[in-house]
Amino acid sequence: MNPKKRRAIFETLQSLNPHPTTELEHNSPFELLISVLLSAQATDVSVNKAMRRMYPVANTPAKVLALGEDGVTEYIRTIGLYRTKAKNVIATCRILVEQYGGEVPDDREALEALPGVGRKTANVILNTAFGHPTIAVDTHIFRVSNRTGVAPGKDVRAVEAALEKFVPDEFKQDAHHWLILHGRYVCKARVPECWHCAIEPLCEYRPKTPAPIE
Repeated sequence: MNPKKRRAIFETLQSLNPHPTTELEHNSPFELLISVLLSAQATDVSVNKAMRRMYPVANTPAKVLALGEDGVTEYIRTIGLYRTKAKNVIATCRILVEQYGGEVPDDREALEALPGVGRKTANVILNTAFGHPTIAVDTHIFRVSNRTGVAPGKDVRAVEAALEKFVPDEFKQDAHHWLILHGRYVCKARVPECWHCAIEPLCEYRPKTPAPIE
């Protein structure tokens, strides 16, 4: 894909959604961290539903530690892999309290050292909580980047590197959000909804999906 077409794609996405953000509900970097940690192999909807109950009770590392693993488990039981995630939440909160004064570190290495936090989660926190122009690659972004041709790669790290290289600087802060929302609602995994895709004329995906017959 040539630079002119790639720029046009991000200009189009920007015009449709000038100020995109995560669909995970949060009021602090800590809430975002825990919600992203819980969202692995789960939907944002399921995480938001559980956290609407937990955050009014415990929304700091110290308060979550006071709940204990069993207490956290009761709130997140409806989320996939909840037992492992409860262990990671408690272990992460303990590190935040003991090493960072209860604050979420604005540092990739420190974030990736937290239990249950990988590169993707760290990128989300750095971008959304701290304003770094990082691009977190999940299954939606991996699919959209390859399918459209905007940043192809054989694995998530390759796609992340391609996005960092090819996305114009002025779009990097929001690129993650535009691509994930596009993949979630338009460029879907099984049947991409090409018939109402705003970037369809620019997309290099060849077997375009026609509109369903009513």
